[in-house]
Amino acid sequence: MPRNSAEAARWYRLAADRGFVDAQFNLGQMYFAGPVEMQNSVEAVKWFRRAADQGNVSAQYFLGTMYADGRGVPKNYVNAYIWLNLATAQGDTAVGDVAAKFRDLVVQNMTPVQLSEAKKFAREWKPKPER
Repeated sequence: MPRNSAEAARWYRLAADRGFVDAQFNLGQMYFAGPVEMQNSVEAVKWFRRAADQGNVSAQYFLGTMYADGRGVPKNYVNAYIWLNLATAQGDTAVGDVAAKFRDLVVQNMTPVQLSEAKKFAREWKPKPER
């Protein structure tokens, strides 16, 4: 068992670099809300995106919220909707219900054209295997 956050992050990074989705998500979490000295929104987005691309519902949710808030990325409601909608569609009620509520708030800030674009992308999205 790792003795501290830096050691845990090192092990997560080794696994994450090899494409392990859970390690990518956990590393994203450490950068998102870990020890203050480790918090880095840009790095969190990077690791959440890699996990989200592989279909990790929690990473999709966090990525969606980060786009909605402009945390680590420019604020982008289309991308926020896409990732929140994907998290909602996976059937994980614990994350999906929260993602659906957040997605519905994001919609209030979107134009009909933006919403149409986001829905189209979400329908066509397929997980990308890392390896």
